[in-house]
Amino acid sequence: MNVLWRSAVRGGFGRSVGFSLYSTAVPGVGERTLIAVKPDGVQRRLVGEIVKRFEQRGFKLVGLKLLQASEGILAEHYHDLRRKPFYPALLRYMASGPVVAMVWEGHNVVRTSRAMVGDTDSSQAKPGTIRGDLSVHISRNVIHASDSVEVAEREISLWFHTGELISWETSDQCDLYQV
Repeated sequence: MNVLWRSAVRGGFGRSVGFSLYSTAVPGVGERTLIAVKPDGVQRRLVGEIVKRFEQRGFKLVGLKLLQASEGILAEHYHDLRRKPFYPALLRYMASGPVVAMVWEGHNVVRTSRAMVGDTDSSQAKPGTIRGDLSVHISRNVIHASDSVEVAEREISLWFHTGELISWETSDQCDLYQV
């Protein structure tokens, strides 16, 4: 893949303007997902550990912000849970402190992120997963991860404006020494 990219950058396929490694027709390559460190994760200073795990997995961070989530964003984000008895408590909890919202990009990032995050119930989450290692209770489970590509697209557009997401190339996607 590197050889193909370098050839395109050096002019082997014409000008590289607009050419991207992620413009391929291979499914899931340029996929994006929303990952959010919930208030308990931020308060327990776990943001760096969580970012580290996604970086080590090879995913690319294309959006990140620390915010106090508004009632509107939370109501829309958890719209599907509005009839659940725990819904009001969930909204109160998510509004109780800052949230770190992130957009990660990579091959099959949605499915892989869900596996990395682990079961929603921390008592059922396997060791080695984020929740298995860091979560203390089902209601304080540290992190959110989109559960499908379609949901990820909706959630990303809810938490981020288009201009807040940055497309960039990693050093393994291009030849850094080319002038």
